[in-house]
This record gives sequence, structure tokens and C-alpha cells, in this order.
Amino acid sequence: MLLEKLSNARAVSGREKEVRELLREEIKDNVDRLKTDVMGNLIAVKGPDKPGPRVMLAAHMDEVGLMISEITTDGLLKFKPVGGFDKRILVSKKVSIGEKNISGVIGAKAIHLQKKSERDKPLDYDNLYIDIGAKNKENAEKLVSPGDMAAFTTEFKKISSHRALGKAFDDRVGCSLLAELTEYSYDYPIYFVFTVQEEVGLRGAGQAAYWLKPDLALVLEGTSAADVPENKEFRYSTTLGKGPALTVRDRTIVVNKKLLQELIATAEEHDIPYQFRRTTAGGNDAGVINITGEGIPAAVISLPCRYIHSPVSLLDLTDYANMKKLVYNYLLAIKRKEF
Repeated sequence: MLLEKLSNARAVSGREKEVRELLREEIKDNVDRLKTDVMGNLIAVKGPDKPGPRVMLAAHMDEVGLMISEITTDGLLKFKPVGGFDKRILVSKKVSIGEKNISGVIGAKAIHLQKKSERDKPLDYDNLYIDIGAKNKENAEKLVSPGDMAAFTTEFKKISSHRALGKAFDDRVGCSLLAELTEYSYDYPIYFVFTVQEEVGLRGAGQAAYWLKPDLALVLEGTSAADVPENKEFRYSTTLGKGPALTVRDRTIVVNKKLLQELIATAEEHDIPYQFRRTTAGGNDAGVINITGEGIPAAVISLPCRYIHSPVSLLDLTDYANMKKLVYNYLLAIKRKEF
């Protein structure tokens, strides 16, 4: 399963090579042209010379993780966050570091050695480290260097007939869907863009959009599902099992109304369950694509994921199937529309 391969791969922001090469190999026979731009975005095109609107589909390859910032005299690794996540979940998590895939575990002072004041608040990054089993700094420097990235090592696993856990579902779900959609034929130019550095400021998508100058863009994304205990239903952002989520607006974009209405109409025409993303927090590549050049109409379709931006997330595979169905049927309908 491609989603499993992508989830298990490592691609902390700025170091997307492993996922990029996996995707390149997966789609190379499905597309007419394939290139990696200066930023590191992987851009594939089908039907570049066909008439009709130029459509951009985007999903980001990168994931949140850690960057090694210092090696201490006793061989422990200090680190900084890459992207946003809850630092309370870091202690005892396993990581893989750098191109050598050095194994490590995130540690801190043992709880029975902590003062009460320390136990009553989350550990800050200054109080955490990665232990790779090195005897000292000299030994550690043979294995890792400051600037190396550390990714979580959670393995993808189906835990029921329709639900699976894994890491980096934001946004390996979008990458997997884009790759699967390259298998079909379309009557107009369509660009599949796997972007870089979304988690650290939407840095790759804008350059790709500037070069492509599409007539419209769809961003496929993993988003937070908050249907968990101790959270009031009116605060749910999305709910697992109720279909892909459509964004009306978030921190970075007010979604193009025409595109949103067309996506709703497509879902209802084909009896595809869908929901609205019921929060305006966060943002994604659509925010920068939308304001590139003279402006590009953009919309966002998201897959609900519990425990997003953590070492392990949970998704519903029926949501995944319905998201693919929605995007595919919308793409088929585009040829009948005017832009």
C-alpha cells in the first residue's frame, strides 16, 4: 500500500529526498513530464499540450520533526523543533537521525529525580535530549552532526478493517492520493505538485504556483480530527468516518466560493459523504498558492486525522477512499466548466 510506504518514510521539512524519490519511482510511468525544481518540489504533468484549464493539485511531502542543534560532552544530542507540535509528547519517543538512520530515544531527567515544581509543568526543549548510546561527544560526532534531522519511527499499521495508525499522515495522505490520481487520463493539462517545507512556512508551494500559473488549484491535506473524549462536539474540527472535509476559510485563505460550491455539488451528485472543517485555525499550501502572481482560485480538501502533528496519528480508510472519489469525480467534471 503506497500510503504505508509514504508514512514509514522520513522527510522532515527541508530534507524531503526520501519521500520525493519514492514518489518519483511510483509515478514516473504515469505522467508525461517529471521534474524537481530548485526548491525541491516534485512536479509531474499529464497532457501539457491539451486545451482547457491548467489544474494544479498539491500536497506537501514534509513532516514535523527535530533538528540536532548541539552535541554535549557526554554524547547526548540537544535539538530544536521543526514545525509545530506539543512538546509534552516527546519524552521516550524513538527517532531516526540523519542520512545514516541513527537510532535514538528522546530522554529527560527521570521523574523520581525531578523536583515537584518540575513535575507540574511540561518539560521544555532545554530539558530534553536524544540518547543514541554514545559514550561521549567524540563518539557521537562520528554518527551525527548539528543540522541533522530526526524523524519519529512509528510504523504504519491497520488496527481494524477500516482504521490505521502511522506517522506523518499530514500530509502523506495527500501525497498518496495525488500519486494514485496520476493513473487516470484527463482532458486538460493537470499538474501534480508534491511540495516541500509546508510545515515551516508554506515555502515550496508558492514557487511552484508562480512557475506553473494554473487556472485553479486544489490542495489535498491531512487535518486534525477532534472527536475525542473531554472535547465538546461544537469544538470538533472534523470527525473520523464522516468523509473528507471541505475548508471554508482558515488562517491563510478564504476558499474560492465557486470551487467550494462545485466540490459540494460533486459530492452530492455522487453520494460521497463530506463534512466541513469547523475551525479556522492553521493553514496550508492553499494560502500561498491563492496569492501567487495575479491570484489563483484555490480550494482545500482534507482527510481527518486524530493526534495530528505527533509521533502517531489515526485515520479512517473509508474517509481516504471517499476523498479520492470526490477529487477524481471533480476532476472529471472540470472539462464541462468554463474558467
